[in-house]
Amino acid sequence: MLYLASKSPRRRELLQQLGFAPVVLDVDVPELRGAAESPQDYVSRVARDKAQAGLVAVGQAKHLDVGAVVLGSDTEVVLDGEVFGKPADAAQAADMLRRLSGRTHRVISAVWGLDAARAHGELCTSQVRFARLDEATIAAYVATGEPFGKAGAYAIQGRGAALVEHLEGSYSGVMGLPLFETARLLRGFGMQSG
Repeated sequence: MLYLASKSPRRRELLQQLGFAPVVLDVDVPELRGAAESPQDYVSRVARDKAQAGLVAVGQAKHLDVGAVVLGSDTEVVLDGEVFGKPADAAQAADMLRRLSGRTHRVISAVWGLDAARAHGELCTSQVRFARLDEATIAAYVATGEPFGKAGAYAIQGRGAALVEHLEGSYSGVMGLPLFETARLLRGFGMQSG
């Protein structure tokens, strides 16, 4: 049985694209970066913490699934070493978009798989270059509501695709779950898509 420790409908849909039907677990993990923690270490740790919290939740369930594999994932936008999380409001979303305008940023996506005996992780880094965005474009995009709940205040799978001038790396990784790395990880746990 595959469990997904994430409330993200995009991650569930991406796993379904691979042929898996995960059971979704609602976990609450603090996403606070340590002062000396690199962006890669931060994203990887948060993904592992989510998987660990999910494994604990599965273990506490009355119908303990001995063969359970729990996936946790995290994706962050990084510009000049700064991690851009999810915007708190419209002003913060607009500020993030202004800063990303005309520049190349990294999108780091980590996925961890845990079962009762093993823990393995994968990391995927993509380079995304935004077109130059004028204030009207930024305001119109923020007004759609799409930037909220999205790292870096954009969704490449939605209207945010029109902001992206160039992508080098994993489209699904920028969405929130790198499919190549996830499939490889799950094969390591003996799981093949159905």
